[in-house]
Amino acid sequence: MVGSVPRSLVDWMWPFIWCFPGATWDHVLVLVSGALLSPGRRTVTAALRVMDLDQSASFAVYHRVLSTARWSARRVAHRLLRLLVAAFVRDGPVVIGLDDTIERRWGAKIKARGIYRDPVRSSHGHFVKASGLRWLCVMLLAPIPWAGCVWALPFLTILAPSERYAQKQGRRHKKLTDWGRQALLQTARWLPDRRIVAVADSSFSVIELLRSVSPHLDVVTRLRLDAGLYEPPPARHPRDKGRPRVKGARLPTLTARVADPTTPWQQVVIQGWYGKTQHRLDVATGTALWHHPGRRVLIRWVLVRDAEGDREPQAFLCTDLDAEPTEILGWFVRRWRVEVTLAEVRRHLGVETQRQWSDLAILRTTPALLGLFSLVTLWADRIKGQLGVLPDRVRWYPKAEPTFSDALALVRRELWTSPTFATSPDHRESAKNTDSLLNRLIRVACNPP
Repeated sequence: MVGSVPRSLVDWMWPFIWCFPGATWDHVLVLVSGALLSPGRRTVTAALRVMDLDQSASFAVYHRVLSTARWSARRVAHRLLRLLVAAFVRDGPVVIGLDDTIERRWGAKIKARGIYRDPVRSSHGHFVKASGLRWLCVMLLAPIPWAGCVWALPFLTILAPSERYAQKQGRRHKKLTDWGRQALLQTARWLPDRRIVAVADSSFSVIELLRSVSPHLDVVTRLRLDAGLYEPPPARHPRDKGRPRVKGARLPTLTARVADPTTPWQQVVIQGWYGKTQHRLDVATGTALWHHPGRRVLIRWVLVRDAEGDREPQAFLCTDLDAEPTEILGWFVRRWRVEVTLAEVRRHLGVETQRQWSDLAILRTTPALLGLFSLVTLWADRIKGQLGVLPDRVRWYPKAEPTFSDALALVRRELWTSPTFATSPDHRESAKNTDSLLNRLIRVACNPP
């Protein structure tokens, strides 16, 4: 069945051939090609239709790729991370983002779904619930040269089921921070020779998580202004009695430091602060032991005060005690690109439109679509040529830099004009092939998404 797949896609997917045994590889190529070329829903039926295989008698084998076939999604994620790092982060620290998202799904057969707080529609004074699946996404936060900014490239996506699901299965419920710890440690094992900086929001600002992963990677996240900060415990002398001290003297809270006129502030300029090109901030920093009864971790805290008075003071932490405040804030600013990626995969790759019901197919489909975002970025970088990825502009909408839609359009154009789909003037069946290709394009354009 590889004959119906564009040759360029076969070349692009070749690094993953060892992840899929036997004939599964051929079926994976068809599904990936169909998912890229489908303009609407990302179902197996839609992928087969755009590949002109909707009348194939062996349609069931393509469904089994997701529901029963034996292949490791973790192995695919490892290979994808290696390719992304080699292409976009050849040196320096590897910055990754960690965030959760809700895939809105309904149905009695979707067992792992739960009721969660909707982070998009909720606010501090308004609580909105959402039914669906909760996914934990790990993304590479790398600058894309032809895009002029940082993109969040997913490579590992984990399902974090609800507590009710765990009770029905008779298993211990794993909190989101437990899944985050496993994902971060797995990433550290995949890149043992690189420095890794993980950036996350306040949901992962948990002492147990920071303490367990800090020997393997650095973590940057938010910090409460009323967090209990202490001096490190004093050195123990041989004649001291009793248990060793676990903390030193209590330090002023960050709230008190904001109000203290003697706090030493330093003015810095940060790129991309809340969408602005450059923004002036007043920062104060120091090291402390973040302590809660029974739990503690050494951190570098960074207190931020908006020099222009637009926002309230904020605090951040980093487990690397030697990191500079500008580095910490620069890493954290990259995290905001995660929300852009989550919106783009819904808009252009059909996340939340898939219709798989079996447990294994659900576990595989959403991570595959998120990983497709990174693959499109990787392939667009390879075929951009000398002119790069050109943004699709209209007269009334100025667009300075290309976005993911432009990268996807470039990849689609490469696939539709690939030798497998395109025709040669010397071929004896050129007219028949031209009509077939034209009919496929008309069908894709006319069918409702």
